[in-house]
Amino acid sequence: MKFTIVVFLICFIFCLSTSAQQIIPLYNTAIPNSKPAADKEKSEINKDGILIVSHVSIPTITMYVPANASSQHSAVIICPGGAYAFLAAGHEGIDVAKQFNEWGITAFVLKYRIPDDSIMIDKTIAPLQDAQRAIQLVREHATEWNIDTAKIGIMGFSAGGHLASTASTHFTHALIDNPLHTSLRPDFSILIYPVISFSDSLKHTGSRNNLIGYNPSEKTIATYSNELQVTPQTPKAFLVHAGDDAVVSVNNSVRYYEALLKNGIYGELLLYPQGGHGFGMNNKTTPDKWMDHLKNWMLSNKYL
Repeated sequence: MKFTIVVFLICFIFCLSTSAQQIIPLYNTAIPNSKPAADKEKSEINKDGILIVSHVSIPTITMYVPANASSQHSAVIICPGGAYAFLAAGHEGIDVAKQFNEWGITAFVLKYRIPDDSIMIDKTIAPLQDAQRAIQLVREHATEWNIDTAKIGIMGFSAGGHLASTASTHFTHALIDNPLHTSLRPDFSILIYPVISFSDSLKHTGSRNNLIGYNPSEKTIATYSNELQVTPQTPKAFLVHAGDDAVVSVNNSVRYYEALLKNGIYGELLLYPQGGHGFGMNNKTTPDKWMDHLKNWMLSNKYL
């Protein structure tokens, strides 16, 4: 049995690597905000058949290029979820990237660093540094990669949705070197059952503890409660959540959407009565496909 699982895992990872267009290190020089440490990254298939990547200390983006893309097309940077403890890199990353390719969109799966005091000077900012660097990298290579610099979006699932919404509300404060003054603002965001708030009433405890610690100050909690950070410059968003989500309260999406409306930003919020948490692209409680709604939203906003 163990041999079969090992063979399956090797074949699975091989297939993933051969389908990927290109794996690109985020940083050409030293990784910012890092302490010297051994690389302990691990990939495995869990009991539910989900690809889990843990102990990430060397961040990358994996680029998936569509076969028949129009010139100067859109790009989406995808942040898998995992409570800032690991990355659910398959159904919340690779699978989604392939779907975007079918729509003619170049997709980048972001392997961002997992917060860890033993390998980071300040673990609270490491994931956001990687998200900002991913936006910077895609925008600065847009001509080379045939991407429209005004159509670069960010997408996140669960805790990855927290990272994507943080990138969408904290872009004026660069946490990375930015000598070309490249815009770090995503042009749109796609937030799927996202963690938005770290407030006591809405928080996902694991995500909050893993990113900002067990005893954060009220100021830190407010800083990373992104419904409080929305301004008229925040990019529009497409949000999906299930009302019966017992892991991340649906009110995370509702409050963010309300904050967008308050600031004159008109996105789209799709709420399912059921579906729970972590369903990826397929909410099994309904024949409705939220990706179809997303495609229509992107068409109406001229991202497709």
